[in-house]
Amino acid sequence: MQKPTQLLNNLAQFTGTTQWFKHPLFSKFRYTDGVRYLAINAECYWLLEFIFGHQSNVKIKNTPFQVWKLVKNGDKAIITIEDGNDNVVKTFRLDYTSFPLEEYSLWMVDGVL
Repeated sequence: MQKPTQLLNNLAQFTGTTQWFKHPLFSKFRYTDGVRYLAINAECYWLLEFIFGHQSNVKIKNTPFQVWKLVKNGDKAIITIEDGNDNVVKTFRLDYTSFPLEEYSLWMVDGVL
């Protein structure tokens, strides 16, 4: 797992994408090479599975532009989904996470994270 500063510096290099990836359990959704880099280097494929797995929730599913915000507090975290206009769609509490960053946001638009 990369250190937070190194991870953030490397993630800043990603704009757009050169290829899209599919998760084997959620093949109707795609993710970018930047998200793949995050998943590998922050050891957080669980976060992709969390996001894709909650797409069956009607409120989330009916939000075409989703902002997933993870905020850590010690080894716990809160994940909030917003609609891009700062309106909260849903909030989840995690009792434990090893995510290396204190705070990070991912956008999901039309099935692409």
